[in-house]
Amino acid sequence: MEVKVQAHVAYQTRYHVVWIPKYRRKVLTSGVKEYLEKTIQSSVVDRYPDVYVIELNVQKDHVHALIEIPPKYSVSSVVGYIKGVTSRNMRMHFDFLRRATHLWSDGFYVSTVGYDEKKIRDYIRYQQQQASGQALLASS
Repeated sequence: MEVKVQAHVAYQTRYHVVWIPKYRRKVLTSGVKEYLEKTIQSSVVDRYPDVYVIELNVQKDHVHALIEIPPKYSVSSVVGYIKGVTSRNMRMHFDFLRRATHLWSDGFYVSTVGYDEKKIRDYIRYQQQQASGQALLASS
């Protein structure tokens, strides 16, 4: 993991973030999934140019992301912004989501990523296969 440097600070702050649609509805299907991925990447760059989405995995009923957030931003403000802009854009773009007042459930899960980053990256990449029993991650 590379150390980043900004004015008066050096940091390695990466977070594993998970959030779900309201009532855990399985609305992140094909088409919606791809649109969500593009919206997350573009919206983060627009608002937070020094925040990086390193890994992203969208399942039918939840989203996993590995995000590098500098210490000058709070995790909750970045995730809140992502959830807000994606909810608004997806409800405007997809008719079946239009009548929903909220796309995402309140809150999210976050954990810091230390030296086990490779395990977390692998988990995010292969989460769908692992959840369906098709692949097992090697424990090392």
